[in-house]
Amino acid sequence: MDDELDPDDGNPNSVLAQEYSELVAILRCQLDSVIMQLIQTVPGGAMELNRQTTGGSAAPSDHIEAMLHYFKRANTAECSNFLQAVCLLCEGIPMHLESKLMSVAGYACNAASSVTDQQPLTPPAEEQLTKRPRIDYWEQYKAEAAGSLQRRWKRLSEGLLKDVQPDKIWVSIRTANRVRDRPDQTPSSAERGGRTPEPDGDDGWPESRLTLESFLQGCTGKVTVLAGQPGSGKTLVMSFIGEQWTKGLGPIPSSHLFVLLEFRQLNLLSDPLSLSELLFHHYLPTNGDNETKQAVVDYLLSNPEQSCWVLDGYDEFQNKLKRHRVQNARLDSEKPLPVAELISGLLSRRLLAGSTVLVTSRVRDVVDLDGLSDKVGQLLPWDHREVKECVSNFFSAKDGRLAADAAEILFSSRHLLAMSSLPALCNICCVFLQHLLHRHAEKIKMPGAKGVGVKKKCLEMKKKDAQTPDETGDNESRSQKAQHGGNSEETLTDGAKSRSTFSFTAAQIPATQTQIYLAAVAAFLSRHPDRTGGNDAAETSGFSESTKFAWETVSLPAAELCELSRLAWRGLEESRIIFLDEDVHLQTLESSIKSGLFSQVEVRGRDGIVVNAYCFLHLTVQEFLAALRIMTSTDVSDADLKKRFSLKTRWTTKSDQKTVFTDSLYLYVCGLASLDCTPALEVVAKATGLKAAQNWVQKRQALVIKLLKTLCQSATLTGPKILQLCHCVQESQNQQLAQLVVSVRPTLELRNFCLLPSDIEALAFVVNSVGTKGVGLDFGACSMELECLDTLSRCQYIHYLSFRSRKYGDKFAEKLSSVLPRFTALRKLEFCGASLSSAGAASLASGLQNCSSVTELNFSDNNLQDEGIRRIADVLAKLQNLTSVKLGRNNTSLEAAECLVKHVSSCSNIQQVHADGIKELTLTFSQKSESNSHKIKPEATVRLLNQKWTKSGMQNLAKSLARCPSLSELDLSGGEWDEETLKMLIQFVPSFSITERIILNDSCSSVQSVVILTALLSDCPSVLEMNIRLQDPVQMSVVFSVGREKTANVSSKKLCLSRCNLQPIDLERVWKSLGASSDLSDLDLSCNKLGDKGLKRLLDFLPRLSKIQRVDFSGNDVGVDGVVMLADALCSSNRLTHVYISDGGKDQVMLQFSSDTSNGKLKTKLFRIDRRSLTASDVNKVCRKLVQCRTSLELEFTQCSFAEKSIENLLRVLPKMSTLQRLNVSNSILSTFDALTLISCFPGNQRVSSVELSPQGESFIRFAGIKAEQVNCRLTDFSFKEENFVLLDRLNQILLQTRQLSYLDLSGNQLEDEGVRCLLESLPNIRVSSFINLSKNSLSQQGALHVATTLCTCTNVSAVEVSLGEDERCLIWFTQKGGGEKTLSVKDSKLQYDHLLTLANIVSDCQSLTKVELKNNMLQSEWIENFVTALNVNLRRCTISVEERWIGGDDAALLLRRCLQLHKPVQTIRIDDTTLQLVLMDNMESDVAFPAQSAIKNISVSNSSVEGAKLLCSFLPSLPNLTSLSVGIKDSAVAEELLHVILSSTPIQSLNLSGVFISDAAAQTLTRLLPRLRSFKSSHCVWSAAGRLLLIETLKESAALEELCLDAAMQMNEDCSRGLAQTLRNMRSLQILKLDEIVKSSGQPEADVVLDLLAGMEELNLIQEIQLSGWRMGDGGIQKLTGILPGWKDLRTISLSKNLVSDPSGEKLLEALSGCRHLEELHLSSNHIGDLTAARMALVLPSMSRLSVLDISENRVGKEGLFSLSRAIMSLKNLRKIHLTSVGNSELSAVAASLSHCPFIEDVGFGWNNCEDAVALELANVLPVCHDLTRIDLECNSVSAAGVEALVRALRCCPALQVIRLWRNKVSWSEALRFSQMERRLNFSST
Repeated sequence: MDDELDPDDGNPNSVLAQEYSELVAILRCQLDSVIMQLIQTVPGGAMELNRQTTGGSAAPSDHIEAMLHYFKRANTAECSNFLQAVCLLCEGIPMHLESKLMSVAGYACNAASSVTDQQPLTPPAEEQLTKRPRIDYWEQYKAEAAGSLQRRWKRLSEGLLKDVQPDKIWVSIRTANRVRDRPDQTPSSAERGGRTPEPDGDDGWPESRLTLESFLQGCTGKVTVLAGQPGSGKTLVMSFIGEQWTKGLGPIPSSHLFVLLEFRQLNLLSDPLSLSELLFHHYLPTNGDNETKQAVVDYLLSNPEQSCWVLDGYDEFQNKLKRHRVQNARLDSEKPLPVAELISGLLSRRLLAGSTVLVTSRVRDVVDLDGLSDKVGQLLPWDHREVKECVSNFFSAKDGRLAADAAEILFSSRHLLAMSSLPALCNICCVFLQHLLHRHAEKIKMPGAKGVGVKKKCLEMKKKDAQTPDETGDNESRSQKAQHGGNSEETLTDGAKSRSTFSFTAAQIPATQTQIYLAAVAAFLSRHPDRTGGNDAAETSGFSESTKFAWETVSLPAAELCELSRLAWRGLEESRIIFLDEDVHLQTLESSIKSGLFSQVEVRGRDGIVVNAYCFLHLTVQEFLAALRIMTSTDVSDADLKKRFSLKTRWTTKSDQKTVFTDSLYLYVCGLASLDCTPALEVVAKATGLKAAQNWVQKRQALVIKLLKTLCQSATLTGPKILQLCHCVQESQNQQLAQLVVSVRPTLELRNFCLLPSDIEALAFVVNSVGTKGVGLDFGACSMELECLDTLSRCQYIHYLSFRSRKYGDKFAEKLSSVLPRFTALRKLEFCGASLSSAGAASLASGLQNCSSVTELNFSDNNLQDEGIRRIADVLAKLQNLTSVKLGRNNTSLEAAECLVKHVSSCSNIQQVHADGIKELTLTFSQKSESNSHKIKPEATVRLLNQKWTKSGMQNLAKSLARCPSLSELDLSGGEWDEETLKMLIQFVPSFSITERIILNDSCSSVQSVVILTALLSDCPSVLEMNIRLQDPVQMSVVFSVGREKTANVSSKKLCLSRCNLQPIDLERVWKSLGASSDLSDLDLSCNKLGDKGLKRLLDFLPRLSKIQRVDFSGNDVGVDGVVMLADALCSSNRLTHVYISDGGKDQVMLQFSSDTSNGKLKTKLFRIDRRSLTASDVNKVCRKLVQCRTSLELEFTQCSFAEKSIENLLRVLPKMSTLQRLNVSNSILSTFDALTLISCFPGNQRVSSVELSPQGESFIRFAGIKAEQVNCRLTDFSFKEENFVLLDRLNQILLQTRQLSYLDLSGNQLEDEGVRCLLESLPNIRVSSFINLSKNSLSQQGALHVATTLCTCTNVSAVEVSLGEDERCLIWFTQKGGGEKTLSVKDSKLQYDHLLTLANIVSDCQSLTKVELKNNMLQSEWIENFVTALNVNLRRCTISVEERWIGGDDAALLLRRCLQLHKPVQTIRIDDTTLQLVLMDNMESDVAFPAQSAIKNISVSNSSVEGAKLLCSFLPSLPNLTSLSVGIKDSAVAEELLHVILSSTPIQSLNLSGVFISDAAAQTLTRLLPRLRSFKSSHCVWSAAGRLLLIETLKESAALEELCLDAAMQMNEDCSRGLAQTLRNMRSLQILKLDEIVKSSGQPEADVVLDLLAGMEELNLIQEIQLSGWRMGDGGIQKLTGILPGWKDLRTISLSKNLVSDPSGEKLLEALSGCRHLEELHLSSNHIGDLTAARMALVLPSMSRLSVLDISENRVGKEGLFSLSRAIMSLKNLRKIHLTSVGNSELSAVAASLSHCPFIEDVGFGWNNCEDAVALELANVLPVCHDLTRIDLECNSVSAAGVEALVRALRCCPALQVIRLWRNKVSWSEALRFSQMERRLNFSST
C-alpha cells in the first residue's frame, strides 16, 4: 500500500483536508467513548474544543468538526498520530479510506526527525497488534478472490459470440410485489365488468425499461434481484460484474469483497456450516492458517458493508427460503447452520447487515423474495437485431458464407426465432442451422440428386397450419426495434440475400419446437470430431427430397441418445442438474463434452476440494432428453408418465412447489407423440433393447394423446393452463385434439399474463381447427407486442374477440384496425376498459367498415368523448348485421346521446338507444330476420336517463324525436327538470309517434308539474294511462294506446296521482286540467293530504265521471264524517257497489262501481270497515245511513274493536236492515261475553240462518230472505273456564230459546268435564238435527263417559264418538226419528279398568245399541273378557269391536280361548289382524245366559298361528251350532288336521280358507266336505295340480253350493278352466260367484276358455254378485256377457275391472245392465271405456236407484263424458262410493257439484287427474250437505294452497270426514306443514 501512495498525497494534513467530509460522517457514527479518546489527542482536550465551539460544555459529538479543523492546522506528527488513532479506534471505515489513512500516517511518522513533547493517545495494545494484520489479511483474501473471478471469467468468456455490454443490456423494472394467494384463479365475472386497475397483470412486470448499467446503480448496501428466463445470461452477467470488480470498474466498489455463490453448488452442501466454513471451504479456500481466516471473518463481521454477495441461480436451489417470525433476531455467524438459513439471513439482514446482495432467479421464483428485496429487475430477451448479430458472429467465426442463409431460415421459423431471443438457446439454434446447411450443401453436391437445390425459390413465410407469422424477418426486426427505441434497419440486406446459395420452403423446417430439439441434439452429437466424415461427417438429420421435414432415422446416434436420455431422466427424477464423473459413462461423457452438449463446471465439496462436475448445455435440453426417455424406455412406467403429465400455470404463488427445471417436460412429451417423430422414437427404443419397439412406441404415444384428450375435455382449466394446453396440442400436431379444446370451451379466456407471438401461434393452431363453428378469444390485462396482432390475424374462425386492459391504447387500436378485415367470421368485438381515445375510435371505425359480419360492439370504459362517439356512430349504418353497441363510461356529454338519437331516423334497424348519465350508452339493433318477418319497421325505444336537460336542450331533443318514424317507449327519467322544460316536452308529445309509454321518473316533483301532465289525458287522445308519484322515489309515466290507428276504440283511461302531496284546493286545478275527460275509469288519489274535505270534493265530482269503475282514496286521513259520507254515497248511488275503509281511512279507502246498470239488476253492495275502533255512536251513524239501502247489502266490521254498548246498538239496528245478507265480524269478536251477546240475536231475528264466531278465524252472521228454517251455529275457540264459567248458563238459555239448530259446534272452548256435563244436562231440550261437536275441550276419561251416557238419556242421539288422542274428537250425532240403531266409538282414551266397567253399564242400559267400537284404549285381555261378561244379557245383535296393537299371533289364540269360554250369547267371533269382533245373538228364548260354545255360529281368524289353529281343532267338536268358519293357516299339517276335524264333527256350511297350502291329503278331505257346503271361498291358497283337478271334479257334485270364490292363486290352466265351465252349468243355486284373475288367456282376450266359462254361467239365474276382474275380456266376451245379463234379475254387484272393455262394448254393457234394477255396485275400472259409455250411464243409472258404489277409475273419459256422468249422479240418492281415479281428464267440477244430490256419499276418489282448484272449491261447497262423507282422495292433482284453504274452511262443518288425501299437489312443503297443523285430517304424505 505504501508503495502505491502518491507522493503528492504524503502530507497527512492534506489527506485529512481531502477526506474531511467522509471523516465527519464516519465519526458521527461512533460511540461517545471513542470520540472522547480522540478528543484527548488535542492539547487542552475538551476544554480547548469547548472554547472553540460554544464557549461552554457540549456533548462529545459536538466537538468532531472542531477537532478535525485543529488537526488540519496541526504539525505532521500530531496529525499522523491522530489518523492512526482514528483507524485503530473507529469502526465502519471503508477499506480504501482506511488503507489510505494508515499508509499516509505511517509514511509521515517514519519520515519525521522528531516527535512532540506531548505523547499522543494510543489505543490499547491489543488493538494496535490486531488492527493492522486484520486489514492485511482482508486485502490478501480480496486479492485471492479477484484472481479466482478472473480465472472464472476467462473460462466462461471463451467462445462468446457477443461482448457483454451492460449499457446495451435491457432490464424491465418490477414496481409492485403482487402475489396471488390462490393459484390459477381466473378473475370472476364481477371483476371483468369493472374498470381494469393499473398496473395490469403479468405478475407485476411493467412496460418501462432501462439498461443494466442504470439498474445496478446505487445497489450498494441493498438487496437487488435480477430475474430472467433460463438461458437469458444471468450467470454470465454476474461473472462479468465480478471481473469488472477486479479491475475497479462496475457497480461494486473495489474496496468490497466480492463473493460469488452458485445455488446449484450450494445444493451439494447438506450439512450445517458456519459463515467461515462457507467462505473458506466452499467459496474460496485460503492458504493462511486459522489466525488468518479468523482475522478475515472478524473484519467482515466488523465491516459487513464492505462485502458484496452474489447469489446466482436461486431458481436452481432445492430449498425454499424460510420467513422468520422474529425478523430482527441476529444469526450467530460461528454457529453451524443449514445453508438455506445462512442465505435467508443474508437476505433478511439478520446476517452481515448492510452488505450488498445480488440475487439472480427465474421470474417464477421471484415471489419467494417478495418483502426481502429492495429492487427487482428482469432481463429482457434479445430483439431481432441482436439475434441477427449473434447469428452473424457465430457463422463469421466458422463459415461466413452461411450467415445470410442461416439468418433467413431462422427468421422464417417462429419456433427458431422465439428460441433465439435467449442467448443460450440462440447458440443451439445456430449449431442446428450450421448442421442443416452443411447437410443440404452435401446433398446438392451428391450425384443423382433429384430436384434438390436446382430451382431457386424465395423463402415462403406463410407456414402450413398457421405455424409462423406473415411478416418477414425484416418486419419483425423493425417492429421489435421500434418497440425498444432502436434505429430502423433491415434485418437481411439485399446483399445478404444475393449471397444466399440455398433455398427452403417453410414446410422443410421442423414444424414444432420438439422436432427442433430432436434435430439440434443430433446436430450437436454430429459435431464430435472423432465421427466418420470429420467434423460434420455423421449424417444424423436433415431434410428429405420432399418438401416436408423428415427425420432420417438410419443415421441417428441412437446409442448415445439412449444413454443421454437415461442420464437426463435420472437427473429429473432426483431433481439434479449437476452430474459427477461416476454418473456418466466415460465414452458418453467425452463425446458430449466435445460435441458441446455437456458443460464442465467446478464444484467444491465441504472440505474445499474442487470436484469435476458436468451439466447439460441448457435445462431444456435435459428436459427434452428426459421426455425422449419417457417415450422410448420401459424404465418409465405409465404411472410415472401420468404423474409427470400436468399443465403448468404462468401464475406463481408462494405455495408453489419449487423445482429447478423449466416445466417443459410435458410439452416435449406431447411433441414426441406426433406421428412425425415416430420413426426416430422407434430407432432410439430399439437401442434400449426393446422388442417390438414399434408397437411399444405407438402405445406410449397413444397414452399421451389420451392424457391430452382428458385435459382438452376439462372445463375447469384457467387461462394460463388453457394456453399451455394449446402449446401441447400444437406440439402434437393433432387436429382432433385442437377441435376438442374449442368444443369444450367456445371462448378462450386469457387473463393477467404476458403473451408472446409463439403463444398466439399456438392459439392459431387450435382456433383454425374449429372450422366454421367459430371460437372466441378474450384477452384481459395480457401484455402483448403489436406483432402479436399480425399473428392473431391468421385465426380464421374467430367469432368473438375481446381486449380489456388499460395497456391497449390508440396505437394498439390502430394496429388492430389494420387486421380486423381479415377476421371474416368475427361477430362480436370488445375493446373496453382500455385507453382508447377519439383517435383510436377513428382507426377502429375505419377498420370496421369492412367487417360486415360484426353483430356486437363494446367500446365502453374508454376515453372516446363526444368526438369518438360520432366517429363510431357514423359507421353504424354500414354494419347491417349489428345487434348491439356499448359506448358507456367514455367521458361523454349530452351531445353524445343526442347524436345517437338523430341516428334513429337515419338508421332503420336501431331498436333501442339507452343512456344513463355518463355511465352507460348502448345501442340495440333489430335483426334482419325480425324486420323481414313483419310488414312494418320494429319500433325503437329511447332511454336517456339522468341527463341534465335544459329548455333549449329539450327542444332540440324533442325535434329529433318528432322525426323518428315510430317509438315504443321514451324514458327520460332523472335529471330534476324545471317546469318550463316539462312544458316544452309536453308541447311536442302530440307530434311524437309513441305506441307504449313515456317515463319521467325523478324528473319533476312539483304539484304544478302534475297539473301540466294531467292535461295530456284530454289534449292527447292516444294517452291511455297516467301514473304520477311525487314522493321519493318520484315516478311519472304516460301510457299510450297500442297503435295510433286504434285510438277510436279507447273507451277508458286511468289517472294515478298517488303520493303527490295534494291539498283539497289542488283538486279543483286537477279537475280543471282534466276538462271533459269522461272516459276516466280508474282514479287513484291515495296517500295525499285531502281529508274529509277532499273526499267531499271527490264525491261531488264523481257524477261527471260516467265510466268510472274504481277510485282509490287511501291514506288521506278520512274521519268519521267521511265514513258516514261514504255510507250515504253507497245507498244513494246506483253504480257505487263496494266501499272499503281500513284503519279509519288512514290506510285504505276504496270505491268500486258497477260497469253497467241498464239491465235493472243491481249487484249486492258491500260496506267494509277494517281495523278501526268503533264507538256506539259510530255504529249508530253508519248503520242509520245503511238502513236506507234498498239493494242486497253485506256489512263487514273486520279486525275492529267494539267499544261498550257498540254490539248492543248493532243488534238493535240489525232487524231494521231488511236487505242485509251477511254481517262479517271476523277478528273483531274476541271475548266470550261479546260472542254470547252477538248470538243472542237468535230468538229475536227470524232471518238469521247461520252464525260462526271464533276469535282466531272467520266470524259472521248470515241472514235468509224471509225466515230461516234451521240455524247453523259455530262458537269455537273461546273460553268458558274459570271466570267465564258463569257464561255457560247464558249459552244454555240462548240454545234453549233457539227454534231449531242444524248443528252446534262448540269445539275448542275449554269446557272441560264440568262444562260438558253442564251442557249435557240441557241436551234433551236443545233442538239439534245433525250433530254437536265438543272436540278439543280437554275432556278426561270421566268426561268421555258423561258424553257416552247421552245414548241412554236422549232418545234422538244416534251415535257418540269420543277420542282423547291427539285429535281430541268428541261428537254427538242426532237422528230426527228417534228410537233407531245407536253406535258408540271410544278411541285412544287410555281407559282404566273401572272406566271400562262403567262403560259396560252404560252400554247395558242402552237396549238399542248395535255397535260398540273400542280402539287403541290400552285394554288388557282380561279386561276385555270382564267387559263382555258385564254386559246386559238383553242386548240384541250388538257388535262389539276391540282393536289393540297386541292382538295377533299367540295372543290372538289366547283371546279366542277366552271368548269361547264366555257365558254370553256370542254368535260370531272374528279376529282380523289386531281387531277382535264379537256379535251377540239377536233372538233369545230366555234371559238366562249360557255358554258361548253353544251359541257360536261364525268364527273368523285371519293369519292364525299354529297355536291358534290347534286351539280351533280342539274346540270345534264342542261347537254344535257352528255353521261358518274362516281361517288363514300357513302350516299344511295343521290345515289337514283342521279339515279332518271339520269333516268329522261340525255342521259347517260355509268354509273360507285363506293362504293355506292345500296338500293332496287335504284336497282329498276337502272333496268329501264340499258336497255339504253352501259356501266355499279359497283365497291365496296354493293347490297342487292333482288337488286342482280333484277340486273341479268335486264341485260338479256340489249342486247346493250358493257361494264360490276362487282366485289367481289356483293357477288354473285351460283344461281346469274348461272343467270349471262344465261345473258351473250344474251349480244353479249359486248366488255369489267370485272368479277374479282366474283366467290367463295368454294375450288373447276372446280365447275359447273365456267364452266357455261365460257359457257355463247362462243358467245362474239366482246370481246376486259376480266378480270377473282381471280376465282381460274383450269385445267378444262382453258381447257374450251382455246376452246373459238380462236373466240375472237379482244381480246386486258386478265387477269387471282390469278387462278390455272398449267404449262401444261398454255402451252395450250398460244397456244390458239397465234391467238389473237391484244393482248396488258397479266396478268397471282399468278398461277402455270413454264418452260413449259415460253418455249411456246418464240414461241407465237413474233407473238403478239402489246403486251405492260406482268405480270407473283408470279409463279415458273426456269432458263431455264427465258432464254426462254428472247428470247421472244427480239421480243416485243412495250412492256411497264413487271412484274416478285417473280418468284422463281434469274437468271434474261438474261431477263434484253433482255430489250435493247424494246425501249418503262416504268415499270420493278423484286422484291422478291433474285437477285444479276449481274441483277443490266445488268439493268444499258440497261438504256441508254430505254429512256421511268420510274420505276424499285428491292425490296427484294440481290443487294449490287456495284450494286447500277452501277445503279447510269447509271441514269445520264436516266432523265425520276422516281424511282428505293431498299428496303430490301444488302445495309447498311449508304450506303443507301449516295446513296439517291447522287440520289433522289433511294428509300430504304418500301413505
